[in-house]
Amino acid sequence: MKTVADADLFALEAAALANARAAHADPEADTRAALAEMIVHYERLMRESRRLIRRSDRAELDMNQMNRQLHELAQQLEYRATHDPLSGALNRAAVIDRASACLLERDMALIVLDIDHFKWINDDYGHPAGDTVIKTVVSCLRSLLGPQVAIGRVGGEEFSVIWPTSSPDEAKQVADNICDAIADQVFGAPIDRQITASVGVSWNARGTAFELAYSRADEALYAAKRAGRNCVRLYSQLPLPVTAAPASADASA
Repeated sequence: MKTVADADLFALEAAALANARAAHADPEADTRAALAEMIVHYERLMRESRRLIRRSDRAELDMNQMNRQLHELAQQLEYRATHDPLSGALNRAAVIDRASACLLERDMALIVLDIDHFKWINDDYGHPAGDTVIKTVVSCLRSLLGPQVAIGRVGGEEFSVIWPTSSPDEAKQVADNICDAIADQVFGAPIDRQITASVGVSWNARGTAFELAYSRADEALYAAKRAGRNCVRLYSQLPLPVTAAPASADASA
């Protein structure tokens, strides 16, 4: 529906065009005057068209800039929803999503590591130093494993690594490399002692539920802690739990 402004915008030009048509149809009319009037209004149309084009270009530029800002904001929100704010590693929810998706498609090792005696680090050097240790461990893992490997912080000083592989031996080797790399890492002042990590690994066939994969890796992690820390344990190499033998008929008598 046209507004009053739309109807009046080119009213003068429309009148000039009507006059020019009438002059063209009348052999005795003064066509020079009609042409002069048409020239004036044509020039006005050109100026108005340029102004509208410039306004349209500015509006398009503003719209493109707004779209870029919205896209950047969406990326920031997605990053914050899936990453740990301190270390930049994946958060627990993102690790669960990534690992579950991976297990639907292929075999996968889940590597869980815990910084040894982390409470002592906070107590002896302060929480800022503890934060530095966490960030340095993540940086160490990225340097060792590459930027494409999914590394997550799933607890205060606990981390997870998703390693797609069909080889339990490969998974164990990767975990050994992680354990050695952290033990060799220099953390800098004020930390003046070696920082180590205990590492647990579960190798899981395609289709394994994440909860089972994690519980296996967690069990292996605590086996590494019981073994003295700063070492790796693979779930499949853990001893089977000992079950009590059923009582004999004689013993119950």
